[in-house]
Amino acid sequence: MSDSSVVPTVQALLARLEERDALIVQLKSEIDTLKATVATLEVRLGKNSQNSSKPPSTDAFIKPPPRSLRQPTGRKPGKQSGEAGMRLEPAEHPDEVLFQEPDACGRCGLDLADAPISGDRFRQVFDLPPIRLQIVEHRVLTRTCSCGHRTEALFPPEATATTCYGPRIQGLGAYLLHRQHLPVARTAELMADAFGAPVSTGWLASLAARAKTLLEPFLETARRGLRHASVVHFDETGARVNGVLRRVHVACTPELTLLHLATGRSAEAIGSGGILGHGFTGVAVHDGLPAYRKFPVQHGLCDVHHLRELDGIAEGTGQQWATGLAGLLVEILVAVNEAKDAGRTRLNKRVLRGYRRRYQRLVAEGIRLNPLPPPIGKRGRPALGTIRSLLRRLDVNRDDVLRFASDFRVPFSNNEAERGIRMVKLQQKVSGSWRSWDGAEAFLAIRSYVGTACKQGANTLRALQDAFAGDPWIPATP
Repeated sequence: MSDSSVVPTVQALLARLEERDALIVQLKSEIDTLKATVATLEVRLGKNSQNSSKPPSTDAFIKPPPRSLRQPTGRKPGKQSGEAGMRLEPAEHPDEVLFQEPDACGRCGLDLADAPISGDRFRQVFDLPPIRLQIVEHRVLTRTCSCGHRTEALFPPEATATTCYGPRIQGLGAYLLHRQHLPVARTAELMADAFGAPVSTGWLASLAARAKTLLEPFLETARRGLRHASVVHFDETGARVNGVLRRVHVACTPELTLLHLATGRSAEAIGSGGILGHGFTGVAVHDGLPAYRKFPVQHGLCDVHHLRELDGIAEGTGQQWATGLAGLLVEILVAVNEAKDAGRTRLNKRVLRGYRRRYQRLVAEGIRLNPLPPPIGKRGRPALGTIRSLLRRLDVNRDDVLRFASDFRVPFSNNEAERGIRMVKLQQKVSGSWRSWDGAEAFLAIRSYVGTACKQGANTLRALQDAFAGDPWIPATP
């Protein structure tokens, strides 16, 4: 056998080296991809309701310790010294006064019927009177004119049938269902036990559809008020209608709430609520859903969401930029609150510039530590992952993240919208889902009504009773 058949040639060795180099590059790319995947999975595994947007129900049996963004004040819990207390004050004019007199002397036993009164004390008992349905019969009379024409009077609006329930009990039923969120069967039980009203579950279920029609004047007033508001909060959540996942959207201010149903979270779905894209020119506060960017208005992002995400990254990776940025946002919030308490309407320009520089340095550090993922050979941009997606949002939308610092009308969080939509999730827990689109819209109309009435200090029960009487409460608007 010749040497040439055993010893590889230089060209063969170079070819092998090229193949090995190509394999090393391929393996390095795969390792980088796997590292990024592992980091993403570790962050996802460490997420809970305290460091992400996941709801508390997803924590299962592993509940994280409670965490608050509030700074310690050093005050003891409960009522603070000097604050006004609450007690049941005696009524100046009680409905009834009952005199309790002694019959005989407590020492010698003599009869005290004619003895003079030498003193008195009182105690007032606040209680409910016995409650029963009041049945009012309306009789319409017919009179015959001298010309021979017979004229019959009209029944009042609440008398819609030979026997029917009036607006007060209709309002009470809607209040228990849609304000207190009792199940239909338990609402029927309560009304029978407490008020002697043996209503059926079918009758209770029919109240929502009638209320929706009666609340149209309120809904139009609320839309008009929100369109003219300077700052409006927006949010959305999933809800099942007839077994299909839909989206409930909310637009609200501290004075107004308006909920609407849509098929998804697109710009068209958001605009179907009649606020964005319908003349609204204020600041839209939201959680960063890209569809909101389709509307040419100023935006403010919820920084409580950012704090939770930054805490999750810090816990999952140990990267200090996340901890520093979360601390900076809280520091700016404290400065804004102190400025508001002092009666100022903006931060000092030099102080605000300093905050912005520190913000940008921390975001740049995060970008340096978390480079873009390598190409994976497929068309399009590779998925950025949780950390890089957050960094991109914080970098590109830095003005919106810090909107609360430059415009004191804009709050730090989007909690207003989350409170406005929270009762929808409670309804889903109670009932599971809505059976029809119309039923869902009716529920949301009533929730918009009672939520707004509560915000403006109106009696929600009376407001519902007025609505069923054909005179819905109308909110004050900007």
